[in-house]
Amino acid sequence: MTQVSPTAGAAGQLGVAPAAGSGGAAAGAAASGAGATAGASTGAGVAGSAGAGPVRPLGAAGAAGQLGAAGTAPTPATTGPVAKHGALRVSGNRVLDAQGEPLQLRGMSLFWSQWTSYYAANTVDQLVDDWRVSLVRAAMGVEETDGFLESPAANEAKVLAVVDRAIERGVYVIIDWHDHHAHEHQAAAVEFFTRMARKYGSQPGVIFEIYNEPLKIEWASVKSYAQAVISAIRATGAKNLVIVGTPNWSQDVDAAAANPIRDQQDVAYTLHFYAATHKQYLRDKAKTALDAGVALFVTEWGTCESTGDGRVDEAETKTWLDFLASHHISWANWALNDKAEACSALSPDAGLTGPWSGGAITPSGALVKRSIP
Repeated sequence: MTQVSPTAGAAGQLGVAPAAGSGGAAAGAAASGAGATAGASTGAGVAGSAGAGPVRPLGAAGAAGQLGAAGTAPTPATTGPVAKHGALRVSGNRVLDAQGEPLQLRGMSLFWSQWTSYYAANTVDQLVDDWRVSLVRAAMGVEETDGFLESPAANEAKVLAVVDRAIERGVYVIIDWHDHHAHEHQAAAVEFFTRMARKYGSQPGVIFEIYNEPLKIEWASVKSYAQAVISAIRATGAKNLVIVGTPNWSQDVDAAAANPIRDQQDVAYTLHFYAATHKQYLRDKAKTALDAGVALFVTEWGTCESTGDGRVDEAETKTWLDFLASHHISWANWALNDKAEACSALSPDAGLTGPWSGGAITPSGALVKRSIP
């Protein structure tokens, strides 16, 4: 639901690209009503089409000396959710803690890494101290303008800053390969997650989300990609929880449940929704997947419409959150950012340092903040 395409409009129709500095790009829903907007944080424009622009080669020739995952992870906190619950595991249709008990993590997703300035230790501190989150998601933009494929070192550095601070503060953190065509970038994903697994494989609070939102892509293609990336992660010895995107903007969890990944352990499947658009029919899909025995993880959801804007639907948000709580499904809200749209948690003049209160928090942000503790 967080597709960025500067020429995309509602239902996949072409629209008008925003001018540079206008606040970003809008992407519309797919024909089924899926999809949401994303774009630049204030002051950052978008140019070019999805995946356009020069792609910096990775591998031995491109990555060496540029990317910063080498070295050891920071010392983890001795208090907080991770210290209490430990490494996450999957059993049946539940994500369990180290004691074998189901738990529900609640927190915030950051915006696309290349289009926001909130990838900083201070952001994690504010979310932990004031918002009382147990989970932060670092959404590393991959194929869009200035994303990882074009600027690997810059985007990876942003992610590492968030991950390292989350470890130090004792909360769970998702490293998200924020991509709509990850199966086309398998080699880059394998290399990236191998590096992440080597650095963070001993960290019980680090979670790997290897495919954000496949579009109208057959599950068989997504599954094949996921098996390759998970195998690379496991080859390092890392046992971290892995989350796999599902077709149609990570809504067709029932398709994944009908043919799940069986050759790997501790795998959950992504469900994304936007409350004002996706209602009971999508909860029915989720229930079908749970009944089939797979674990779900809502790595992204919004209070608003699937465009990322429009009305905030408080009633449907409550229905969704009640459903997730009843099934111990963890969630991260989209998004801790200041873009001028309904699903942003912060207003455009909120500032980067916080604490964020009063007019700095949007109606969506206030609703989500009340729902986290």
